Amino acid sequence: MRNIEHFIGGRSVAGTSGRHGDVFDPNAGRVQARVALADAAELDRAVASAVDGQRVWAQVNPQRRARVLFEFKRLLERDMDTLARLLSSEHGKVLSDARGDLQRGLEVIEFSCGIPHLLKGEYTQGAGPGIDVFSARQPLGVVAGITPFNFPAMIPMWMFGPAIASGNAFILKPSERDPSVPVRLAELMLEAGLPEGVLNVVHGDKDVVEAILAHPLIKAVSFVGSSDIAQQVYARGAAHGKRMQCMGGAKNHGIVLPDADIDHVISDLMGAAYGSAGERCMALPVVVPVGEETAERLRARLVEAIGELRVGTSFDADAHYGPVVTAAHKARIEGYIQAGVDEGAELVVDGRGFTMPGHEQGFFLKPCLFDRVTPEMRTYREEIFGPVLQIVRADSFEQALELPSRHQYGNGVTIFTRNGDAAREFAERVEVGMVGINVPIPVPVAYHGFGGWKRSGFGDLNQYGMDGVRFYTRTKIVTQRWPRGGASAHDFTMPTMQ
Repeated sequence: MRNIEHFIGGRSVAGTSGRHGDVFDPNAGRVQARVALADAAELDRAVASAVDGQRVWAQVNPQRRARVLFEFKRLLERDMDTLARLLSSEHGKVLSDARGDLQRGLEVIEFSCGIPHLLKGEYTQGAGPGIDVFSARQPLGVVAGITPFNFPAMIPMWMFGPAIASGNAFILKPSERDPSVPVRLAELMLEAGLPEGVLNVVHGDKDVVEAILAHPLIKAVSFVGSSDIAQQVYARGAAHGKRMQCMGGAKNHGIVLPDADIDHVISDLMGAAYGSAGERCMALPVVVPVGEETAERLRARLVEAIGELRVGTSFDADAHYGPVVTAAHKARIEGYIQAGVDEGAELVVDGRGFTMPGHEQGFFLKPCLFDRVTPEMRTYREEIFGPVLQIVRADSFEQALELPSRHQYGNGVTIFTRNGDAAREFAERVEVGMVGINVPIPVPVAYHGFGGWKRSGFGDLNQYGMDGVRFYTRTKIVTQRWPRGGASAHDFTMPTMQ
């Protein structure tokens, strides 16, 4: 059986904790590899390597650091198909979706190649008599990222791209469910010319997470996961004096006004609700039609479209989505489906009980559709993270606006309409961090930034974009004077510019 080890100091390092986790093939429902789970001692080794690597890397000028990222981009594009197959084999998403995972991460790498421009500070000549003031952005040192299973390539690159371009060393703790691609990314960075120790990959569970949050030499931690864990991680890291950036869960809504183009809405909902088996924090699991006529028309078209979706293996080129990541996650989703039935929602399409011929032990679920869901239901309040779409009917624009605004999560929201005034008002008033107008998954491009409100995000700075540069750097401001002539008289007053 294949063993997945840590990547420390530029080489594969066998685990010494004696603990391992199972990595499944979601298509077959069997264990395909074992991944080493680190303890605090193994993290110490990675941090020591990162400290040494960062001393070297911080002295490399920003333009030369960018060249390493340019070369990494070329290598990743060279290996795109191989990486996509590896990603699909552990996660379960279909190959086209795996390539999208890699490509969206690569776009942040492309942005990070331009970070030398963003590291420039400000300068004021003659701020006072013979006094000049300038500022510079400097790296924090050693930083860390804790990433989830659903995007094993994209989210690590969202984090380590800006961090490394800014002169930091990075320790990545990827999900133990699909850990192979993160290791391969680190190997490609080394091949691209990154010094040993600047990017380390340490596998593990909550034990190594606790060690990361407590380690005195790790200056900042970026986290993506469920909201309850994100809130705990944020509090623990902040208590240890670290800069923290923690992204949590979501319950994204799609508001459908009566004038919306229903053909486009249905097409967008199929991909946004069921793509990647719904295992996306920016999935669209709630659709809110405004008015009964809109709701009835939407429901009928959804049932028709769902019947045309194809569930297949990760390597089925005709499949719209593949299996979910583990048997435990499949059982969790099915538990939510049953809870929705018990709460009184109408299960219009039931995707449970499906088995894939030839892959009877795989973790497959067909699409599910609920109608008559209400805000009081647990299945509406909580994140299901599976191929389940819920219809929550609204009587008016105001009621539709209130639903995402009052929800505990505030990650993304979309409005479907041809009315510019309504769209503008909605975007201005809705209490959600990322808004789409006729865009079903409003993930911002790499030079903006990703982040939700309320329990979808803990911390002041978003992922990537300029906020990513701010998160992984600190500003130093220098006030300098080169006096002419002899010493001046002693002055015990607070200096001013008068």
